[in-house]
Amino acid sequence: MAAQQSPAAAAAQTLEMFHPSVWGDFFLTNPSQTQQTVSGWNVQVLALKQDVERMLRATSDKPAQKLSFIDVVQRLGIGYLFETEIDHQIQLIYNHHSCSLGYDDGDDGELSAVSLRFRLMRQHGYHVPSDVFNKFKDVDGKFKSELSSDMEGILSLYEAAHLGVPGENILDEAIDFTATCLLKYSAEHLDSDEALAERVSHALKRPLRKGVEKQEQLFFISMYEQDRNHDPALLGLAKLCFNVVQDLYQKELRALTKWWVELDLASKLPFARDRLVEVYLWSLATMWEPKHSLSRHFLTKVTVLVSTLDDIYDVKATIDELELFTAAISSWGKTEDHLPEYMGDWMEAMASVVDGIDEIASREGRGYCAEYARVAVRNQAKAYLSEARWLAEKVVPSVDEYRRVGIYSCCYPLLAVAALCGMDETTTASFDWLLDDPAILVASSDMCRLMDDVVSHEFEQERGHVASSVECYMKQYGVGKVEAREAINKMIEEDWKMINQELLVKQSSKDIIGLEFRPAKQVMSVFLGLARVMDVLYKDSDGYTHANKDTKDIITALLVTPIII
Repeated sequence: MAAQQSPAAAAAQTLEMFHPSVWGDFFLTNPSQTQQTVSGWNVQVLALKQDVERMLRATSDKPAQKLSFIDVVQRLGIGYLFETEIDHQIQLIYNHHSCSLGYDDGDDGELSAVSLRFRLMRQHGYHVPSDVFNKFKDVDGKFKSELSSDMEGILSLYEAAHLGVPGENILDEAIDFTATCLLKYSAEHLDSDEALAERVSHALKRPLRKGVEKQEQLFFISMYEQDRNHDPALLGLAKLCFNVVQDLYQKELRALTKWWVELDLASKLPFARDRLVEVYLWSLATMWEPKHSLSRHFLTKVTVLVSTLDDIYDVKATIDELELFTAAISSWGKTEDHLPEYMGDWMEAMASVVDGIDEIASREGRGYCAEYARVAVRNQAKAYLSEARWLAEKVVPSVDEYRRVGIYSCCYPLLAVAALCGMDETTTASFDWLLDDPAILVASSDMCRLMDDVVSHEFEQERGHVASSVECYMKQYGVGKVEAREAINKMIEEDWKMINQELLVKQSSKDIIGLEFRPAKQVMSVFLGLARVMDVLYKDSDGYTHANKDTKDIITALLVTPIII
């Protein structure tokens, strides 16, 4: 008599294509929802969406209350359903309730309300001044000590201050002041309010501005559910939307896994990292909204191949082979007969991906995308070759020279092109702007390179990698590792400020004079997403190369486990 099939084995049969080698049976024991279940969720979403839309439009005319409601909607992860209405209301508040007047309209003068308004306006691209926080300082120019008793206000100011731009000292002071208050509260009040203590601990680990949006939404849903005053319609819609979007992610990842398995590049290049699931996490963390499915598709395919390319340059090929390889990529494969077989396999795979981009984008009237992708691949290979030459010649470049090459070796320019290839908002002007190294690209790329270096430079040196920014800084300035890391972390914070500045596209008329070309908001948001991924995966360790428990927990939460309805 045949043994009864276990639930895990049954799941494995239905999800055979969902088999990334790094994860083994991790996904196979977590089958996705049935189509009937998802259809039921969608019916409920439509009903609750109408209820929430009515609430959004009927919210109090008081700016503080209206913005508080909008903040809850967005942090629950359902703001994408009401994007037009939210943008309209934010603009009305900006136009009719000047943020530069100190918020002296009733309760709007409170620290929590002022901070929330500042944060939301800046999140939506409005260049509101930071001097609105001067009213919370004493005669000595320090934040008033009595504010520390208002923990909701302190938490709100802490989150707002992370949207600072270069030169805003008051926001740097606000971060120092609020972090001190939050750390003290966390140490002394763990048992007084568990929900608030959890929010404080979460914010200290990672401010909202630096968190991956889907992960932050999941956390906020759990916090909102604990609030006795939560609105059942809002909470219900948030849970349903999380599950519906998660089901979409699972479908996307199955298709990508099928492509990856059939490509069989992992067995042809066994020395390279096999990280399809982690790469897909990177893609959805960068662009999580359902409408960006095509961008995630392109971004995942390009990223998993560029990860493999990185390993070719770092751990496999000789410098002579890499010179030929880079020349072949630059000419798009015309000399690949002179290369080792695995290099030809990689070039064939990348050419196939770019051809796929060309076919799909052309059908949507964006036939120009593929050529920009080819240019970005060439630039990527040249940057890797520059680093390979440094290693072969035992050169430790200056910090500035290293960072210039690092803009491309970090791979974010190529990843940004891949993401843009899947977006309706992308134009040839957007690609031309991107290839001209705009400030937001430079900042996000520099952050990527530096954060990677801080947590992985010792491992990279053990396997014979080019000197990282840490070694470059130590040599140039004659300091130790601790001082070098501290200096580099300050560079990373300045990169964050530059990203914040570049996202402030809705400025006053006097600021717009002479403003350079800016792509659509959705295009600009790609760089914020790329920066957030780095802070989540590389803050304490290399969560990509060495997929640790934190990385697995994120994947489980976002890609595997639905919320109980």
